[in-house]
Parts: sequence; C-alpha cells; structure tokens
Amino acid sequence: MKKLYFFVPFILLSCKSNTTAVTEKTSKAVSESKEITYKVEQADVSDFLKYLSSDELEGRETGTKGIEKAAVFLEDFFKKNNIKPYFSTYRDTLTNFKTPAYNIVGVLEGTDPELKKEFVVLSAHYDHIGLEKNKQADVINNGANDDASGVTAVAQMAKYFSETKSNKRSILFVFFAGEEKGLLGSKSLVQKLQKQDFNLYAQLNIEMIGVPMKRDYLAYITGYDKSNMAEKINEYTGKKTIGFLPKEAEYKLFYRSDNYSFYDAFKKPCQSISTFDFENFEFYHHPSDEFKVMDIPHMTSFIQEFLPAVTQIASSKTQEITMKN
Repeated sequence: MKKLYFFVPFILLSCKSNTTAVTEKTSKAVSESKEITYKVEQADVSDFLKYLSSDELEGRETGTKGIEKAAVFLEDFFKKNNIKPYFSTYRDTLTNFKTPAYNIVGVLEGTDPELKKEFVVLSAHYDHIGLEKNKQADVINNGANDDASGVTAVAQMAKYFSETKSNKRSILFVFFAGEEKGLLGSKSLVQKLQKQDFNLYAQLNIEMIGVPMKRDYLAYITGYDKSNMAEKINEYTGKKTIGFLPKEAEYKLFYRSDNYSFYDAFKKPCQSISTFDFENFEFYHHPSDEFKVMDIPHMTSFIQEFLPAVTQIASSKTQEITMKN
C-alpha cells in the first residue's frame, strides 16, 4: 500500500457504519442469485501467495529484477487460466516511471451480447518496497500482506470466472506496479483507458486481506459514503461482509490506493476492500510482513465469501451499484 506519512500503517479502506442485519430485500436478492457451488482451494491460495511473497522476488520493488520475476509469474497464471491479454500482451508499460515497469492486465469477455460492452475491474497492486537499505539480519520486505494477499484474491477470482463463465459483463483483471511509488501504475493505465472510451461500471480493488479482523463483519471498504457498494455487497452475500471502520474515514484511505485513480478518471464506483484495521497487523512496510504470518484459512474464506458479490456485480441486469450525491 502507498506509504502514509505520519499515519499508522496503510490505513486501508472504508466501510460506513450500518453493518446492518440482512433485510428482507437482502434475503430476496440472495434467493434470486445463483448458488455458488465453486470452492476456492486453500492449497491454491497458499501456493500462489507463498511464491509471490518469497525471498526470491526480493520485495518486488517497481523497476527491479524481483518484480520482473513476479510479472512473469502473473503472466503465466493468466495463460494457464485462459485469461487473455487486454493489450497486445499482458504487459502494460507505465508511462510515468523512469525505467521499464509494467502493469499486468488480462481480460475475460462477458457472455451477454450487450452487457459485455460494460467492464468491471478487479485489481490489486503486485509491487512492494523491495530491500532495506540498512544492514540487518533480514533486508527483504516481502510484502505478503501488502499486497501479495490482494493479488492472490484477485487471481483466485480470475480462476473462478474463467472456469465458470459466470460473468455477463467483461472483467478486466489488473495487477498494478508503481502503487508504492504514488499510484503510478493505475494513473498510467486510466489515461490509456480513457482514450479508448472504456465503459467502466465499477472497480473493486483489494488491499491487505492476509489476516482477519476481530469484528462482526469480514472487511471494510474505502469511501463507504461515496456509493452503495457496501450495501449491495452485503445484499449479494447475504452476510455482514462489509462494515464501517471509523479509521478509514479519519485517514481518508479512499484516496490512498489504486481505486482513486479510476474514480478520479471515471467518476464511477471504484473502491478498495481490506481487513487491515490498525489493530490486527504490526508489520506494515516491515521485513516481517512474510508468508508465515498470513492466515491462509481466513484468506480462503474471504475469497469464497466474495464470490457471490463479484458474480452479481459482473452479471446484474442493470447497474445496481451507483454513486451517491
């Protein structure tokens, strides 16, 4: 996550209070949605995250050999799961970084002749902060939670949609570089998409979901009041999936991750999801942010719980997620 000076670790995303109980409207929406029989495999989550946060990648700083290895790994994952390149290749070269750097961008076309003209963006940043400059026992900032965990979630969602073909809208799967340098990857990409008259419906960006919160909801969302996304996600899952975290609003986390670049360009619902709540993880931008401190069962359950929500976002007959005044 982009560094927050003078604040607590990447004070992630937002979700307005009103962690409301499931209403009759919610129950109706859930009953009308298709049952998700697909099961996210814990071994897939573990294996993917373990490599992406391994010492071999040396902290995945943008512009280094380590993030190049990560890029190849993500390209291979897309190929294996039949996710096509959105551009001529999976690599989208950043226009605002001094050395070659790439977002990794894949697309899965929607199954509906009309709805496929609309896009949902599922994203996370795969870069981190690299190596410590001070000599110490461990100099690798592995970035398991920040944000290899989010990349893992998006990757498993991509696998799900590729296998089930349950998306009527087209889905752009994006792994951003340069987030830690100032949201550079997302800023670069939106400029290109705007020139294409990209028809964006909504973006769901995932940040730091490697450990659970001790709250009565699963995650929070940035910019809770900006749209009805939190409310709709809870309708789609039939659970208290999204709640409101006051710290998110206090530190304006909506503006501090790659969702903001998309919102700024398209003025559509573009928000980030997180389970980092300032109390459950002490290794933000620290060499101890490693695979061994990640909660794999929690991550697997997180991805599983979000499948009904992302399915509905990608397939509802109308654009049910809307901005608020």
